[in-house]
Amino acid sequence: MTTFFRYLAKEIFVATALLLIALLALFALFDLIRELGDLGKGGYNLTTLLIYVTLAQPMHVVVIFPIAALLGTLLAVSRLSAQSELTVMRASGLSLKKLAIFASVIGLVFSTLTFVFGEFVAPAAEEAAKRLRLSATSAVVAREFRSGFWVKDDLSFVNIQTVTPDTELLNMRIYEFDRAYQLTSISIVKSAKYESNNHWTLKDVEKTSFDGTRVRINNLPVANWNSAMTPDLLSVLRVKPDEMSISNLSAYIDHLRDNKQSSIRYELAYWTKVLQPVAVVIMMLLAIPFAIQSNRSGGVGARLMLGIMVGLASYIFNQMASLLTTLNDWPPLLSAATPLAVFFILAISLITWKEYGVRLQRLF
Repeated sequence: MTTFFRYLAKEIFVATALLLIALLALFALFDLIRELGDLGKGGYNLTTLLIYVTLAQPMHVVVIFPIAALLGTLLAVSRLSAQSELTVMRASGLSLKKLAIFASVIGLVFSTLTFVFGEFVAPAAEEAAKRLRLSATSAVVAREFRSGFWVKDDLSFVNIQTVTPDTELLNMRIYEFDRAYQLTSISIVKSAKYESNNHWTLKDVEKTSFDGTRVRINNLPVANWNSAMTPDLLSVLRVKPDEMSISNLSAYIDHLRDNKQSSIRYELAYWTKVLQPVAVVIMMLLAIPFAIQSNRSGGVGARLMLGIMVGLASYIFNQMASLLTTLNDWPPLLSAATPLAVFFILAISLITWKEYGVRLQRLF
């Protein structure tokens, strides 16, 4: 059985690697096409664009790896089945149950690699990509911390507590300095809305001005503010929950809870990342019963198409569960685990049914 395992592991590793490279090339092409619209903007030249696209790929690896593992297992086992190698293995005592166990062990190796990559490599690469793009296309220097967004805009520093989905800014502070880096004013703003041409409308502003030893406080219901910040810039800057590492998600969830803010989206992303290694194993198990269909059910191309459909179904199911959880305040752990449980039961049922069918064929 050790020989069988090594041979199966080699086939699955090679097939998964090739499919992962192919999928990454496709995603890189899409990223390249999307970024061509900003080519030449500021210092965003072709070299910078290519570096940005390269740095964006590690995050794609984390997202698409379960699908690559599904297709890789499907391709490898289908090839063994088409060349009758799997038939020889099964005649030598390799049952579908043992094949599923072997696939699970290989999946655990994949899961470990994916977890390490997603926790340490992908978030750092994604942050570097965003910084590179931001510095090349804008004069604004910005970053997100637990205290909110901090933005350096010419001679001002801006702290933004909340950015709504429609890019309205809530609970912000504007610290203005002169050329000698002396603080000239502090504005506490309840909300800000973007109008056009780098122009913002501020509401409920308390502005404290400093002039030597004198301090003057003005309360303004509405005020105008010109800034290099735009909604597009903020959307690029903002870190999405699924782009954060597990440790950062955990810390940010605690921060939101301490401030009595909703943390469902971040909890959902946290449990999705924690359970993602399990998803890799389940996808590989799900590939086995589809891979050993009879030749009359279609060739390798047809089975790959079937695997793609299964992968899309998994993705759609997860997205629906996420949306319903966000809308209905369902427990995030339950939402993240339910799709996995459904596909795990489906995989085990299909493997058991396939094994039972083979035994019946041998009897009759």
